[in-house]
Amino acid sequence: MSRVCYFTGKRTHVGSTISRRGRAKYLGGVGRKVTGISKRKFKPNIQKVRALVDGKVVRIRASAKAIRNGMVVKPLKRDWKPQQAQVE
Repeated sequence: MSRVCYFTGKRTHVGSTISRRGRAKYLGGVGRKVTGISKRKFKPNIQKVRALVDGKVVRIRASAKAIRNGMVVKPLKRDWKPQQAQVE
């Protein structure tokens, strides 16, 4: 299951977390030292939504930003009710 926005193309990006120790120089220390770097992931806020695409109602994955900005055109609410059983 890919985590990609249908409209904006947002996807998971990778980065790193940096662990440091020590006291900053401006606080009177000898400076902050890097003690470790580990990988991490930045995941977009992807939602499954029903949208009109080319005149058809389909389920797509869209980022929350695309939904907020109005890129997603939502279908009309269905007004369907079951038929009453005909008594004869």
